[in-house]
Amino acid sequence: MRTVSKNSSYLNKPWLTSYAPGVPTNINYEKKTLPEFLERATAGFPKNKALTFMGFTLNYSELKGMVDRFAGALIGHGVRKGDSVAIILPNTIQCVVAYFGILKIGAIAVMNNPLYSDTELEHQLKDSEAKALVTLDLLANSMIDLRPKTHIKQIIVASIGDYLPFPKSILFPLVAKKKKLAADVKQSPNVFRWKTFINNAQPMTDAPAASFDAIAQYQYTGGTTGVSKGVVLTHANLSTNVQQAASWFPEMRNGAETMLGALPYFHVFGLTVSMNLAVFKAWNNILVPKPQPDPLMEVLTKDKPTFVPLVPTMYIGIINHPEFERTDLSFVNGCFSGSAPLPVEVIKRFEEKTGTVICEGFGMTESSPVTHINPFEKGRPKPGSIGVPVPDVECRIVDIEDRATDVAPGKPGELIIRGPQVMQRYKGMPDETKETIRDGWLHTGDIAEMDADGYFFIVDRLKDMVISGGYNVYPREIDEVLFTHPKVLEACAIGVPHATRGESIKAFVVLKPGETATEDEIIGFCKNKLAPYKLPTEVEFRDDLPKSTVGKILRKELRAEELEQRKKEKAS
Repeated sequence: MRTVSKNSSYLNKPWLTSYAPGVPTNINYEKKTLPEFLERATAGFPKNKALTFMGFTLNYSELKGMVDRFAGALIGHGVRKGDSVAIILPNTIQCVVAYFGILKIGAIAVMNNPLYSDTELEHQLKDSEAKALVTLDLLANSMIDLRPKTHIKQIIVASIGDYLPFPKSILFPLVAKKKKLAADVKQSPNVFRWKTFINNAQPMTDAPAASFDAIAQYQYTGGTTGVSKGVVLTHANLSTNVQQAASWFPEMRNGAETMLGALPYFHVFGLTVSMNLAVFKAWNNILVPKPQPDPLMEVLTKDKPTFVPLVPTMYIGIINHPEFERTDLSFVNGCFSGSAPLPVEVIKRFEEKTGTVICEGFGMTESSPVTHINPFEKGRPKPGSIGVPVPDVECRIVDIEDRATDVAPGKPGELIIRGPQVMQRYKGMPDETKETIRDGWLHTGDIAEMDADGYFFIVDRLKDMVISGGYNVYPREIDEVLFTHPKVLEACAIGVPHATRGESIKAFVVLKPGETATEDEIIGFCKNKLAPYKLPTEVEFRDDLPKSTVGKILRKELRAEELEQRKKEKAS
């Protein structure tokens, strides 16, 4: 394996000159775990609101008390330091409490997507060796049926109705089942209702049990590129990453902001940038379990969150909401976007409405996740860029073929990363770990470029690259051109088999409501913006595109559907 040249442009860290005022180039990290940050927030701001859920609020003193009781309940039921405990919940009070309670006793948290199929959940529950599970009553019966195939002993069942203000608390039992917000749970041994589980427990008032370098979490990758892998994250990984994120916004004071908790906490982006950052800064966190346009607009109108981290589909849903133009958003002090590119027009409209800056960033499950953010200062973010590396992160762009030799700034190659937030390994997957972590560098699998100012631009995924007539084509570049069409709401390009070129480009397009377009119109629009070998040869119009839970369009799923369809057509 070659090493980085002493004359490499990346060693000089040109991005440091682009940092906004007040952002440190290096951080003297506090060696504190996330539960210790909760203890500190409680000591400093005991009466400040900590969580708000559908109008119900907990202050920091009440949140810590609930975490202590949940931690004590786990110990009382035989869960020990180093054991795994799974959570399958949307953004609710119980989700936050369970997570911090698990970490407090030194156990390992396993976050799971409630929308996953039983097959996907079975893999993650078995692979993580979880001994207990916290889930929603809507999912409880299927989890009870799944339990014999796993190591799970106890199932703790939460309900959306556990914590609601008056009169919602009175009305909820009357309408919940009809609206599919609650479900009956069948009788089964070692199945406990959330409130009973914690209210009968002796609280754990001792200091958090885990050491800084111990394993805190198994976070499973999305599974869009194969079997879902368990990323091993330590308390140090999670703690340093939240400290890096906090350092990027030095003007935002402890105890003084309100977080919009809409990013799913079962995803590492929402976990760090929303849930953990809010606790680290002792902010109120407005929990949104179903982050669709109507509830998002309702929270923005009623609760007025001042820090707004979202994914592009959420921003797009908000600006297209009928109430958007009539809603005052001047209270927003900062915005963050990640998981997919944010169209420039969306950035412009949201920034005009709020008067603040949307910082686009980048991260991976394997890096806890944040590695890059655009500077938080007007005029510094570059449209289309993922920004610059956060403090203490080293980055290089290396040759796609040998994955080791640095390429010059402005040239595409694989983005590799090194920093304190990078994972230890994949659980039980030594070969995959060696493929991803090489000589201490995390190989992202993303094709990127760095400009002269040290800003990074993602070109595409290595596995998504198309070879058309011998030329490398990056579908993301085509996506971005299609996004600029005034009639296009969403777009995704893929490579499809071609008799003479090897591969050609097919574009999937979702039009804005009320718009119509033809294949020729879309291809013609691209002709002056793309080289001939990059032009789509086919366009398919759809009502929607498959997406991950954080709004990332699933290019791999579209490609699999297309290849299956072509296979069927060929067979017939």
